[in-house]
Parts: sequence; structure tokens; C-alpha cells
Amino acid sequence: MKFDLQPTLEGNLIELRPLAREDFDALFAAASDPLIWKQHPENDRYKREVFQRYFDGAIDSKGAFAIIERKSGRIIGGSRYCNLNPVEREVEIGWTFLERAFWGGSYNRELKSLMLDHAFRFVDRVLFVVGEKNLRSQKALQQIGARFLKKAQLPGPDGALRPNLIFVIRR
Repeated sequence: MKFDLQPTLEGNLIELRPLAREDFDALFAAASDPLIWKQHPENDRYKREVFQRYFDGAIDSKGAFAIIERKSGRIIGGSRYCNLNPVEREVEIGWTFLERAFWGGSYNRELKSLMLDHAFRFVDRVLFVVGEKNLRSQKALQQIGARFLKKAQLPGPDGALRPNLIFVIRR
């Protein structure tokens, strides 16, 4: 069975649907708070031109989602599947952000649960790559059961190598 990288996934709080070009303004509105990106390696992603690169990469990945709060029907963040490796039977979940009003557990927990449940129909493990200084994301991953796997130097948007931590959840 082929891994569908952009299904529509529905939970109690959120729905994930494939990100579309016409979602730019709504997703940028959700991302325009500088505090969302404070611990992120690309901490100026709240700026339109920087966010445009993120958005274009999301569209090009063909694995990106708009996260929609079901109660209001509005986009509150984004995430994606990337780096599918059928030989190793693994995929990465990443590039995730939520508006600060939705931080604190239940929305991120449901998001990851929906994405993990879908991924584990096709792969045996899911990886998460987090900037070394992004303590908030590291803590959130540990809260959903991810375990530290290794440290890696990976290229950032500018091509420069940056220290990242890789976490894993196995089926």
C-alpha cells in the first residue's frame, strides 16, 4: 500500500487537510506572531518574505497540511510529512507550528496522534527533527512519547549546518 502523504484527517478538536496555495494568507496570519518562532532556528519566520519560503517548501513537499480548528473553521497552524524512506520504513513529521492560543497540549497531542496513527499504517517509525535550542518542542515531543535518538548537523534554509536533535516514536 502506498503512503498517502496528504490525507484529510479528522479529530475532535482539529482537522488536517492538504495545504493549498490559496491558504497562504490564512496560514501566514496564524504564523505572524514572533513568539511562535522565538526558539526556532529560523526565528524570523513571522516575517512575510521568510514565511513565503517556508510556505513554498510546504507546497513543494506534497506532504503539508493546514491545521483547522473544527470549532471556528479557521486555520491555526501547519505541519507536514517529509523525508519518507520506504526502505527504512520511516517518515518524518515536522515543520509544525500552532498559534499560541492552542499551545499547552491537547491540540498538539491530537495533531500528532492523527498523524502518527496514519503514518503507522505504512511505516514502523516516525522521526522528529528539532533545533537544539527549541526546548518547547523537545518537551512537547517527550510528552507524546518520543525518545531522543541522536544529535545531527543538518542544513538550515541558508545551507549552513545547524545542530539538531532527532527524536523517534516506533510503532
